Formats: sequence, C-alpha cells, structure tokens
Amino acid sequence: MKHELILLAGTKETEKALKNQLQSVFRDLISIKSFACDEGISSFFTKKLIVYSSSLIEEEVHDYIDHSSCTIIKARRTVNYEYIDRIFELPYGKKILYVNDFVKTAREAVSTLKRLGIDHVDYIPYSPGEEIAYDVDTAISPGETALIPDSIPVKIDIGVRLIDLNTITRIIHHFKLSEQVTYDITDRYTKKIIELSQRLGTINRKANTLNKFLNRVVDGVNDGILAFQEQGGEITVFNEVLEQMLGMSASSAKGKKLTRLFKNIELTHFLTSMEDEDQKYFTLRQKNVMVYRFRMKSEGVIVATFKDLEETIEMEKVRKRELQRSGHIAKYTFNSILGSSPVISETISIARKLARSELPVLIIGETGTGKELFSSAMHNESSRCTSPYLAVNCSALSEDLLESELFGYVEGAFTGALKGGKKGLFEQADGGTLFLDEIGDISMKLQTRLLRVLEEMEVRRIGGNKNIPIDVRIITATNKDLAKLIAEGTFREDLYHRLKILSLTLPSLRERAEDIPELIKYFLHSEQSRITQVDQELLSVLSQAKWTGNVRELKNTLLYMMTISEGDRLTTDLLPKNDHNFLKNDHTKNIKAFSLTQTEEYRNILSVLTGWYKEGKRASREKLSSDLKGTSTPLTIQQIRTRLSELQKLGYVVVYRGRKGTEITEAGSKWVKDKEECFK
Repeated sequence: MKHELILLAGTKETEKALKNQLQSVFRDLISIKSFACDEGISSFFTKKLIVYSSSLIEEEVHDYIDHSSCTIIKARRTVNYEYIDRIFELPYGKKILYVNDFVKTAREAVSTLKRLGIDHVDYIPYSPGEEIAYDVDTAISPGETALIPDSIPVKIDIGVRLIDLNTITRIIHHFKLSEQVTYDITDRYTKKIIELSQRLGTINRKANTLNKFLNRVVDGVNDGILAFQEQGGEITVFNEVLEQMLGMSASSAKGKKLTRLFKNIELTHFLTSMEDEDQKYFTLRQKNVMVYRFRMKSEGVIVATFKDLEETIEMEKVRKRELQRSGHIAKYTFNSILGSSPVISETISIARKLARSELPVLIIGETGTGKELFSSAMHNESSRCTSPYLAVNCSALSEDLLESELFGYVEGAFTGALKGGKKGLFEQADGGTLFLDEIGDISMKLQTRLLRVLEEMEVRRIGGNKNIPIDVRIITATNKDLAKLIAEGTFREDLYHRLKILSLTLPSLRERAEDIPELIKYFLHSEQSRITQVDQELLSVLSQAKWTGNVRELKNTLLYMMTISEGDRLTTDLLPKNDHNFLKNDHTKNIKAFSLTQTEEYRNILSVLTGWYKEGKRASREKLSSDLKGTSTPLTIQQIRTRLSELQKLGYVVVYRGRKGTEITEAGSKWVKDKEECFK
C-alpha cells in the first residue's frame, strides 16, 4: 500500500510551498494531502502521519485529529535556498526588518539564518502591530511581503521557509523507507547547494563585467562628468565630453589634484564648497555651461555634471512636448459631459465660466459624478489648454510616495532615489494645470507643504535646499465634507480657503435621473453592444435607484447586464441579484445555517468590528483577539483568521491585506442589529 502523509499549514501560500517541496523529495513514494487553516479543514484524520508546518497551528487543528491513532511531526523549518542569494546581496551591517505573521516565528527564522552563518546583516524580527524601534528602509519576508509596513520602501521576498532535513529524515524513519532513499534525498540537497553556489558565482562574474563597462557608460553620456576625492581632491572620473568642454585630456587629469589642474578660480571654489549640493552657470571656452555638484558622503566623493546650456534649453522644450504626447494632456472637453437635465446644464455653464479664471477651483461631488472629467474639460477651456495637464489621486498613494510624486526629490534624498533626482508633478505641470483628486485624504504634513506652494508659487524638492518657481493652476476635488474634517481637526482651515476660492458642486445621479436614458444609450454605443432595446420597467427601476456610486456604478451595472444577456433586450431579470440598489431581502438565510456556537462567535466578532467602525477605524486580528478575551467566545488569532474568511464569503466583512485590518459591511451591521428577530 502506498504511504500517505497529511500536511497541515496555517496559510495557503505555506501549504502550497511545503507540499511542492515534499512531493519533489518523496516523488511517488508517499501520497501527500495538504490543508490550510485559512481555507478551513473539512476532514477528521485517524491513523495518519500528520505534519504540522509550525507548532503555532496546533491549537487551530486540534479538533480535526484523533490523537490516539495519529502520529504527529511538528516540522522544523529552514531558509528557502532558492532565494538565499537575495539576502547575500544585502550590504554588510545593514539593519533589516524580518517580517512574519507572528513575532515568535520571525525570531525563530532569524535564529536559523544566524545559525547557518547568514549573519552579515542586522535582523530585526517583526510582526504587524509591533513598534519599529529602528530607522530601517529594507524588509525581507518569507512569502508574506503584504505584511511589510507601507513605510518600508524596499520589500524583498525570500520565499516560504522550507522543511529542514531533520524533519525529512523523521518522515523517512516513520515509513521505514530504505537507506537508499536517504542517500538519494541527501544527494538532491547537495545538488541544490551546488546549484546555489554556481548561481552566486555567476552573479560575481556579472559584477566584474559590469565594472569593466562602467567607464564606457560614463564616456557615452551627453554631459561632462567629473568626480574627485573630498579629502585631497584627487580626480577619479573625467569623461570624454568633459575633455571637449575644458580642452584637456582625461589621461592627464585623472590622478591629479583638482586645485592644480583647474585654472578657473571661481569654478574651483564652487566645486570644493561645503554645500552638499549646488548648481551654478559658468562660461567655459565661450560656452554657457550649467554645473551641478553633489556630495556622496559615504564614499567621500564629490561628483559634478557639466551641461551645455543651449542643449538643456532645447531638451526642456522637447520634454514639454513629450509630456503632452505621453498622456499628460486633458482628454475630455465639455462636449464629453453627457446629460441635458437642468441641473447638469447649469453645472456645465458655471464650470465654463470658472475655466476662464486662473484661480484655484475646488470640485465637490460624490464618487462617480465626474470630478476628473470636469477638471479635464476646464483645462481644455482655459488659456492653458496647450500646456501640460497632470492628475493624481491623493488617496491612492502612501504619504511618502505622494510627497515625492508632488514635490520631487534630489539625488540621495532617500534610499531608492533616482540618480540625479526627479522632478515632481508641480514642476512637470509648469505652465499648465495640476489636478489633485481626493484632496481630503492627504495628511496634515502634506497639507502644510501644499499650502506653502499655493502661497509662494514655489516648490522645494525633498532633500533639496532650493526653491523652484512654478506657474501652475490648481484644481482639487473631494467627495468628503471638508468643513466637517476642519471641525475634527484633520484638515487645515487656511488650506481649505485657499483651495475653495472658486468652487463647483457636481450633482449626483439621483438629482438628474432624467439623464439616465441618455447615459444608457451612450454606454451601449461605446461598448458596441448588440443590445437594441431597453424595457420601460427597467428604465423605471434604474431611475429610482440610489446610485451611491453614481454614473460609474450605473455603467458597471449595464456592463454586467450586457455580459449575461443572451438577446438584444435588457430587462429587470438581468439586474445583479446581490446589488444593494435592487436587493429586497437580507442575509437571514445564511444565518440559519450557523450552529449556536458559531452564531455567538460571529456575533461577538461583528459587534467588536461595529465598535471600531463607529470610531472610523478598522481592527487587526490581534486587536480582535484582545477585545474578545472578555466575551463568552475568546478566540486565538488563527481562529479569528478562519472566522473572518467565512464572514467575508457571506459579505459581512471586508478583510484587507497587510496591516489595514478588517471592516464590517452594511450587511454585517444589519445582521448584528436583527439577530434576535432572525432566531425567533
């Protein structure tokens, strides 16, 4: 009879990785069945060899195992050799966050790495909810990169930790496999180690090749490049373009001191100044040149680039043309706005008048009412219509990323910053319009920076010390009540008045329901649909719907109906069955399937989530476990993970990835409210 092994893991990712490993080791000698606690376990195991991925799941799987007849092996885990080179590439002594679901697991993994001699970096064990006591910019995780904090810019996946050779040997002894099997498995592990060594050797050879071509790359750029040691002034880099600009050969310049080689005293003083970075115009051999210098502190080197001014001006003109050609243009005009109802006609009329002004405009409207469409149309109606139009959704980016996108940064401002720095959107939109959507979601820090830009019409890059003049028209938009945010202390009142010099309020679809037939006709045409008829009853239902998502939600509903329709006619039968706009019953049919124990557990979880929701927050699994300790159904973090998965399938909660936590839905709130009546 073929041997059988049951593998139990906490997450689907771990289950998949460990099952693949065991199958590659034992091939057809052992049949492997695997289960993940995340997805629930539907079997009860007797007379089996059970392998736990970790001792942490023991409590979660206890009730599914006949402990009197089963043999249990708690796997020891080790580093995933397939990805080990990613750790070797990290610099010596660097502080690295090691991220896992639980801090205990993270500590065990760090201990394993150090025991294996992979100790050239300083590991900091971490799990979501822990404080980060050190300034770190890099994190590694065994297949759990979603748990890495958003504030860490460099995220490295080192693969799910694998089962170690000791555990493999225990499985061999349990099934009394032959010694030859042990030899074969040892040989395979040795082969993997040899392959890893070969891969690392290849990386070394590539690095050496890269160094050989580095000088060719430096010589191939269009700018003059100079580098010299801060202490002593010895020149180390002097490319061919700089030879032409200064009229001296690289061979005679390299190795000499800067002060002995350069005769232009003003240029020498500029290059050796104490500023970390600076730029200045010079005339060298009858050519106007802009020299930009910066200090590489860790290397003790100062680098300077020499740009031909005439070429720079021409490149800037090309850049502006490319910005428009590459999509930095306003795609919509007022003709793009559909509807002939009085309220939308009046809104368009007001927007046309606002477009002619240079003052900031705040567009207020619910989700899906067309805020970006109106912004684009106003730009095309303005005197700036031939200049760049750039748009950014402020809620879609983290604070640090949004700051770098808006204001740009200088080289070396943070880890991962591009060489030479980067222009922000304010600079890129110079002469044109910048549209900031969801302005109500930006942090107080960015509000302060934005206010200064609006007051001074100057921007300073992150890490820089120069103010750059800009000429930009600002249009902002929000679906939030900014006056309420001001009262709550989360939005600056002075910024609000700066943004709302001119304002435009967009009507919801509920306020212009008479435009729905025209919108439907347009969407059917734009999607090249085969639909030719729309029932009057359906039009009546659509006109009376709440449409909290407005035009966007209407379009999504039509796309759904067009997709499932088998004819050329749209009827009420095609409406989405679970859409809140058309749903007339609730979820009580799902509740009746729960056991009494489950009902109490789910009720307590949803009650806790309701409390967090009222505070405008989401709850992590750790917080849920802590809050449930005082209830009739205390649950472990692993148990909560399983329960939340079931609740999400029913539509009662939304479980966000990473540290964003879990949020109760309207259906979940309704269940908590009506639970007494449901079980009468």
